[in-house]
Amino acid sequence: MFDPFNDFDTEGYLRNVRKDKDARDIKRFEHDLFEANIDAAFAHLASSEKLTYKDFLAVHRILFADYYPWAGQDRLMTLPNSAVKKGDVLFSHPQSSRLAVEHGLSLGQDAASMAQKPGEVMGLFAYGHPFLDGNGRTMLPVHIELCHRAGFSIAWQKTNKVDYLGALSKEIETPGQGFLDAYLLQFKVSGWASHLEGLRIG
Repeated sequence: MFDPFNDFDTEGYLRNVRKDKDARDIKRFEHDLFEANIDAAFAHLASSEKLTYKDFLAVHRILFADYYPWAGQDRLMTLPNSAVKKGDVLFSHPQSSRLAVEHGLSLGQDAASMAQKPGEVMGLFAYGHPFLDGNGRTMLPVHIELCHRAGFSIAWQKTNKVDYLGALSKEIETPGQGFLDAYLLQFKVSGWASHLEGLRIG
């Protein structure tokens, strides 16, 4: 199991406050926190006239502060000298994480660009991978808010987790080729709909 602090045996997974070590317990508690705090995360995003990297960090803190003491801190703070790899996918170095997310936010806050490239925006967030855990659940509400501001939504409840993650991996490995755009645009609908059940893919 991922153990960047080298204290899993004494502190549990990523120093969570309950010192949980079992993957099933960790996933269940993360999911429960996400459902309990998602409305507060959306409220925070809605209150920000322009979304910034600080808002991205704030969403993570709102969602996971009750479990991870480092919630809301990016990898430049928690793991500054190491890149992170998941399977064959190599995420950005901590020094570049903020730049990737900010590029995604800049592209996503242009309504025309967001309407055409929702997958590229998501791919930039995913490549940035600012947090030791909880990246998927953090970037989804941010992405939903950006879609809302651009006048559309993604019907997440109609997506397939395996297909979505496959397209996302291709997007990270070869950015700008439209892999995730092609996938997400199939589920683009006009107007606002939260589709909260779809957030469970994260």
